[in-house]
Amino acid sequence: MLELRKDLFADERDDTLNVVGKSVQRQDMPGHVTARTRFFDDHAFDGLLHLKVVRSPHPHARIRSIDVSAAARAPGVKRVLRAADVPVNKNTLLSLINFGKDDEPALAVDKVCYVGEPVVAVIAESEAAALAARNLVRIEYEPLTPVFDVEEALKPGAPVVNPTYPNNYFEYHERFDHQKLRFGDVEAAFARADIVIEHRYQMSPIEHAPTETNGSIAAPEHNDRYVVHTCAQGLFFSLGTTAKIVNLESNRLHFIGGTVGGGFGGKVDSLTEPLAVLGAMLTGRPVRFVLDREEEMLYGSPRGAERIYIKDGLMRDGRIVARYVRSYFDAGAYTRLSSYAAIKCTAHIPGPYWIPNVASDIHVAYTNRCPSTAMRGFGITAVDFALEVQMDRLAEAAGLDPMEFRILNAYRDGDVKPHRRVAKNTALIECVQVAAEKANWPLSDQARRQSSLVGGGTGARAEIPATVLDQRGQIGRPESRGAPATGTLPAGAMRIPLTKEPVMEGTRDGRAAPVQVPRYAPAPAPGPAGPPPAAAASRPAAPPASSAPPFYPPAPSPAPVAPPPVAPPAAPPTQHGAMRFSSVFGTRRR
Repeated sequence: MLELRKDLFADERDDTLNVVGKSVQRQDMPGHVTARTRFFDDHAFDGLLHLKVVRSPHPHARIRSIDVSAAARAPGVKRVLRAADVPVNKNTLLSLINFGKDDEPALAVDKVCYVGEPVVAVIAESEAAALAARNLVRIEYEPLTPVFDVEEALKPGAPVVNPTYPNNYFEYHERFDHQKLRFGDVEAAFARADIVIEHRYQMSPIEHAPTETNGSIAAPEHNDRYVVHTCAQGLFFSLGTTAKIVNLESNRLHFIGGTVGGGFGGKVDSLTEPLAVLGAMLTGRPVRFVLDREEEMLYGSPRGAERIYIKDGLMRDGRIVARYVRSYFDAGAYTRLSSYAAIKCTAHIPGPYWIPNVASDIHVAYTNRCPSTAMRGFGITAVDFALEVQMDRLAEAAGLDPMEFRILNAYRDGDVKPHRRVAKNTALIECVQVAAEKANWPLSDQARRQSSLVGGGTGARAEIPATVLDQRGQIGRPESRGAPATGTLPAGAMRIPLTKEPVMEGTRDGRAAPVQVPRYAPAPAPGPAGPPPAAAASRPAAPPASSAPPFYPPAPSPAPVAPPPVAPPAAPPTQHGAMRFSSVFGTRRR
């Protein structure tokens, strides 16, 4: 368990929480109200050039020809950039942590995939000259059939949006077509439920609408480096992305951020920095690339649209016994952060409620829309809204007060989640009780006596139920999509440790490095069609959480042969740089 070093951060954290309910002055407030705060666009450079891009007017079209000759001769124009001028003209944001394939060009090459996709960049002495020359670029397009609906995009024969992912879905680890969760036997629970309710929820894209639009200024320095003033929210993400696209060592880039005039997640995509730096490299002068308000609103990466189907099985006493969620993230034309949003969504299901049978299928679909990105809780906010509206509908169907219905189904400490982890520090019951008190909402005496510390982690709430498996004892593989269930993972059997805490290999802060790190036990070996191998059926039940080993050993082989001894893990190699935590994979990385 990693704990905050309170001796080092005493000034940053006060565990007494004595600022709640009090007026506390923000540290940056004086600079904002006196107009002394410096934003990226407040930095003046001699000889500043301005960059503007020519964008696609089509949602989906093949580029037949590009003629920039007139624009290149226009007054004040210093350089016109095309895809061939970009050293590494394909990237995906999460490639910095080796997650996903590079799929988005900085400037379009042979086709465009959404209205507003950058095709040509014009660099000129003034913004007016750049805008005038932009109108002189001639591009011949051959329109292609677009697809705008996530479910239509995933149907066979749909137009291919993103050539890197020709099936129009993100491929997790280059094998899996979506995020999948299975816990218990959902279909059997639906069959015995007194009430089954299913609803569809549709969320629209949302523009962040920051007061300050995306933008940056890049300028050459005398020591063969480039300084970049930017409003990027993730400064090191932006630095790494830019270094890759312009093919420079990262230590030749000096990124300066700090003050962001509104972001909310919409300034993590490095929309301007790579081309601004490339322009500075090719012209030897400072280059400013700022989106105007129209570009920000139309092409500045919104919160992605999400479609969510929720099906619940309910008993007449108000207990939810089954929940199935099917969700589609509209990534737009390219991945950006949608793949991560689907992981967060899967990790959040079924919400803060204990449900003994849960399943979900979370898809990332490519459409001919503007690529979507992060926005305040993305991956969680929309599904939370859908789940809570569904809870109100379930409470009404059961004839129960919606507050008391939530208390009845809430997690309690010790409950086993569908992700095979133990719920800790749960507080939904107390939150509902306080909210009801503040709103003068009447609760029964029984509801007021409930506690998140009582009643959890006992009986079925502490058990891992027998879980239906797909073909060959696996879930999530494209070839098993839609296949009937052929067996079950026995109750208590696990492939993932019950409590898998992040660890640090080879720590240098005085603590001993762990002997073993959590690892996955392999799934049963593929065999002929039929039930899973006998080894799965004979896998012993997991011991209680209090005595659980750091990981469960692989399933024994059905053959009566002693398993080979497991060699101790090799000592971690000497590496440079601090370790960092990856929220995508839940592990430490360098």
